[in-house]
Amino acid sequence: MLGRRRWHVRPLLLLCCGMIAVGFVLLTWSARGEEGLEGEGVDRQVGGRAAAAAAAGDGRVDPDAEYEQLKRPVYEKPPLDVNALGEFGKAVQLNLQGEEKKKEEEAINKHQINIYVSDRISLRRRLPERWNPLCKEKKYDYRNLPTTSVVIAFYNEAWSTLLRTLHSVLDTSPDILLKEIIIVDDYSEREHLKKPLEDYVADLRKVRLIRARKREGLVRARLLGASIATGDVLTFLDCHCECHIGWLEPLLERIKEDESAVVCPVIDVIAWNTFEYLGNSGEPQIGGFDWRLVFTWHTIPDHERKRRRSSIDVIRSPTMAGGLFAVSKRYFEYLGTYDTGMEVWGGENLEISFRIWQCGGSLEIHPCSHVGHVFPKQAPYSRSKALANSVRAAEVWMDDYKTLYYHRNPHARLEAYGDVTERRKLKEKLQCKTFKWFLENIYPDIHVPEDRAGFFGMLKNKGMLKYCFDYNPPNEHNVAGEKIILYQCHGMGQNQFFEYSSHNEFRYNTRQPEACMAADAGSDFLTMYLCRENNQPVPENQQFIFKEDGSIYHVLSQKCIEAVANGFNNGRPGPLLRPCSDTDHQKWYFQERK
Repeated sequence: MLGRRRWHVRPLLLLCCGMIAVGFVLLTWSARGEEGLEGEGVDRQVGGRAAAAAAAGDGRVDPDAEYEQLKRPVYEKPPLDVNALGEFGKAVQLNLQGEEKKKEEEAINKHQINIYVSDRISLRRRLPERWNPLCKEKKYDYRNLPTTSVVIAFYNEAWSTLLRTLHSVLDTSPDILLKEIIIVDDYSEREHLKKPLEDYVADLRKVRLIRARKREGLVRARLLGASIATGDVLTFLDCHCECHIGWLEPLLERIKEDESAVVCPVIDVIAWNTFEYLGNSGEPQIGGFDWRLVFTWHTIPDHERKRRRSSIDVIRSPTMAGGLFAVSKRYFEYLGTYDTGMEVWGGENLEISFRIWQCGGSLEIHPCSHVGHVFPKQAPYSRSKALANSVRAAEVWMDDYKTLYYHRNPHARLEAYGDVTERRKLKEKLQCKTFKWFLENIYPDIHVPEDRAGFFGMLKNKGMLKYCFDYNPPNEHNVAGEKIILYQCHGMGQNQFFEYSSHNEFRYNTRQPEACMAADAGSDFLTMYLCRENNQPVPENQQFIFKEDGSIYHVLSQKCIEAVANGFNNGRPGPLLRPCSDTDHQKWYFQERK
């Protein structure tokens, strides 16, 4: 009896275990199905809803509804509060006093951004539309666009600007296209970026946080993120950005068309003090550089306007600003990623720009992609390694043209820049073109200095041996309009570097655009004006003859330049036009600092 009872109990136990196992499989399948739907984005959701719509109607899918579903972002924006500070990119101006004003000033000093204001603006605010109206009419084949991993490196970033960047990407990027956001902590010290940040991002879909074990700098921190990225395209953003609607699709579409295209969004300014979004729907500017190897902005040249068929076609740009761009992951690796010998940041944008063009790629700005960027009041941390980074770029990519850089930055010759052997091997392996090719074909608008022996450097006077021509432009964005003075020679180039060209003009050409020395009719002072464009005649008031005896003769006034001890009302010395004579104060010579 006992044996029989045991035999009867066993099937019952087996039956119960089987039912539990089937239930577990079904539950697991269900969970995986939900996870798969979430992971794959709206692709399956669209199919399910479209099928339901077809079953309820005549069997046809509404293409407009399906398209809207495909373009849905990872998260929808919360309900609009029109009275919220900073909404729609409006400026926030607080009339603070006492302790609150002190807190605001402390926040600015700490971050070089008005974080006091930033903390009072929604992390998910809406921005005004600041793009060409034609961009809104564009349609995209969402199912066939590549996916992207957005990589954002940060170091001691403020809480609100970092999180606003994250939410902005999540709220504006189609779920079907955004594979992940990888935020890379470059060994930050501040407490809010430790466990509080981990806890916050744990509740966000598609956000991954990784941490460097030591301070790596922007270049290597970004590479840490790129190394674990799973998307087809790498999209690099800075950690204080806000994305305009529709920013991502144009970048990915262009890379699908041409995998060797590296594409940048239009960078709209977000005011560091008020967080006003200063986007512009008009024609964007393109990147360039000057002979100090400093990035510059320029209007689109005529030859590029003629090449484009539409106002929303991509715009070729000689260089990129550096912080914001998208590139095929496979092409980025083929191209040699970043130069890992570069430290912290500065100069890496020009290096990769030269490499893209010289090694067969293209660098472009897409007018339909807009991203706002907070430009700090000044760099919040040291850029002491920027000079060495620029020297690395010059040594690898500029060939003999690097001497133009060294003439204007003589101290750069002494800078330790590390070993560039591997980067030169990469250049040879990829069969990259010369810098001469780059200047002639990609950046023909830049004036290439002649730097003839004995006609560039410090312009010194025989009668006042310790004084040199010196020019301080009005500001970083405007090179013309001020007068030339005489100042004690310092041998550092920069504001004391001049060149006398074979076209009888004195050029201040450490910056772009370049300024040329001129003397207006009826004035004895020397003022700087913008130089003529390439292949244009030299204006008459800018023509000077540098004679063999050292005198400088101004053609229009028929006078010579003389060093005058009290040339200006403040008693400071200056070069002025005077009737020509044989005095040493009218004898000049160039000296190059070796």
